Amino acid sequence: MEQRIHILIVDDHPVVLEGMKALLQDNDMVEVDACCSNGQDALAFLLENKVDVILLDINLPDISGIDLCKLIKQQYADIHIVAISNYNERSMITKMLQNGATGYVLKNASAEEIIDAIRAVVKKTVYFSPEVQKSLFEAALDDPLDLPKLTRREQEVLRCIAEGKTTAEIGDTLFISPHTVETHRRNLMQKFQVSNAAALIRVASQYQLI
Repeated sequence: MEQRIHILIVDDHPVVLEGMKALLQDNDMVEVDACCSNGQDALAFLLENKVDVILLDINLPDISGIDLCKLIKQQYADIHIVAISNYNERSMITKMLQNGATGYVLKNASAEEIIDAIRAVVKKTVYFSPEVQKSLFEAALDDPLDLPKLTRREQEVLRCIAEGKTTAEIGDTLFISPHTVETHRRNLMQKFQVSNAAALIRVASQYQLI
């Protein structure tokens, strides 16, 4: 039997906490280690316990889930975070991704969908609920001007980054110097308003640019 994935659920609604715990407890793949109703309790739990995935609500009484997501990823880079929310707006989804989340599901999700999200993020891939994917796609269609304007060379560098190539490998592929590659990389991060390559790939995927 595969080793269980250890889960922390953070949500300020007791009904949601208990409901989500009940949805997951019958699955042999996961173990719900704890449920916390605020950010302070979640951080205190993480000081003493190791988990693999956090199911994180965006609305918390003491700190926003967006800020808590960033704090957790800064302190525990190996933890995977799945946002659990009633919000389906692109701005909210993007903020969670930029702050380290790699999954986003709605609170009406089934146990199967939540398990799919957990499985995906543990495998280091991004997971969106079907409704979230639809919302992102429709928002992009409604507001095409919101897409970052990339030069042809920036598009080439972005594709290489998404393929996992190093700066040197990108330089060799595109016949440009490592310094030029780094300049394009900085410009891309500035245009997408992100601070690292992982966030760059996530947001570019959201815009369907890679």
